[in-house]
Amino acid sequence: MKKGSEITLRIEKTEFPSKGIGYLEGKKIYSKNSFPGQVIRGKVTKKKQEYGEIKPLEVVEKASYEIDARCSVFNICGGCSSQNLNYEKQLEFKKEEVKELFLDAKVDMGDFLGIEGSPDQWKYRNKMEFTFGDEEKGGELTLGMHIKGKPFGIVNVDVCEIVDEDFREILKATVEYFRGKDLPYYRVMKREGYLRHLVIRKAFATEEIMVNLVTTTQIDFSLDEYVELIKSLNYKGKLKSVLHTENNSFSDAVIPEKVNLLYGEDHITENLLGLKFKISPFSFFQTNSKGAEKLYSLVRDFMGSGEDKVVFDLYCGTGTIGQITAPKAKKVRGIELIEEAVVAANENAKLNGLDNCEFIAGDVAKVITQLKDKPDIIILDPPRSGVHPVALKYVVDFKAQDIIYVSCNPKTLVDDLKYLIVSGYKVQKTLCMDMFPNTPHVETIVKLARK
Repeated sequence: MKKGSEITLRIEKTEFPSKGIGYLEGKKIYSKNSFPGQVIRGKVTKKKQEYGEIKPLEVVEKASYEIDARCSVFNICGGCSSQNLNYEKQLEFKKEEVKELFLDAKVDMGDFLGIEGSPDQWKYRNKMEFTFGDEEKGGELTLGMHIKGKPFGIVNVDVCEIVDEDFREILKATVEYFRGKDLPYYRVMKREGYLRHLVIRKAFATEEIMVNLVTTTQIDFSLDEYVELIKSLNYKGKLKSVLHTENNSFSDAVIPEKVNLLYGEDHITENLLGLKFKISPFSFFQTNSKGAEKLYSLVRDFMGSGEDKVVFDLYCGTGTIGQITAPKAKKVRGIELIEEAVVAANENAKLNGLDNCEFIAGDVAKVITQLKDKPDIIILDPPRSGVHPVALKYVVDFKAQDIIYVSCNPKTLVDDLKYLIVSGYKVQKTLCMDMFPNTPHVETIVKLARK
């Protein structure tokens, strides 16, 4: 086996996140988004003493349990990875992958409660970020997702099955409109071009829609005609906002250097578990609204009984978890780095008549040192990188009786749990919650109690 050579590999098991594993020449070989029972032809991209990696090129033999994917661009689009599995099988693999991570890390799961599925497998996303580009160099303009194994290729996804008809209608109208305007899409390597991204949000309860076109300022182009086009579409929901974000950064991320309101209001409103949440263009909000209701209900259940507890909600975003737990708390204190999200969190608390909530902007590792209250419960909902080590030390120093850790990355979760366990906490129970059907990702909720 040499780097750059092609090999055929039978997949025997998976590791998080949906990394298929086979064996060749006594080495463990990884194949991304591959599943047990498949035979994969792939190109060797990494060869180490202990393991290797291949880039899958072809499924030579399907697994016996595979089904036909629902989406016509599934094998091209880099978004979904497991539409070829029925939903029960997806949940089974995710559950076993998380269990394996805990086992390998020698971290106790306490009472393992299994995995909860998303209320919807299809049309569940309330936010999508699409990219302008082309499928082939010099081809016609496309708007959609990155092509598997081809980072600079973009495939149109106006047939996407994890969003509803309104998303697809807006995407289709947008790409057709700009194809007729001969405007260049932004090329990251050359740092040239105009069209960058289209970000669509839609609240499930209110059906309010936000359309956000992201471009550079390299070309002076009037968007008046485009706004009228978006307003004229036949929506199942209702258009609330059309925005234009100016982004001249060199990275491929959507960075809001300047946001211009072109139509309507600068936010949409979502309802979760009887509470209202204003969502601005760049607020963090769970991308699966119905799944979020279920997730936050589980967190609330993990809190147990009693309404006299002080709750710290760290990495609180727009304050959704904190506010949903507020009726079961004496006081809620939330911390979030993104100032815009904190403004929204405090507005939402006022909107919901919750006078026992306060949300503070700043780095969690720094702000946590300034809090005077002593928490009974600390809720951690960090980014994929996990809790900052400095913040984790202060979490322990507060000596809260309970910690509820909500993780979107079980790999960093087990590392943080090791520290908490050594520092005097014991895992009581663990539960997985699938917020991202047809993808490798999964949320994990862990309740720890101080010994």
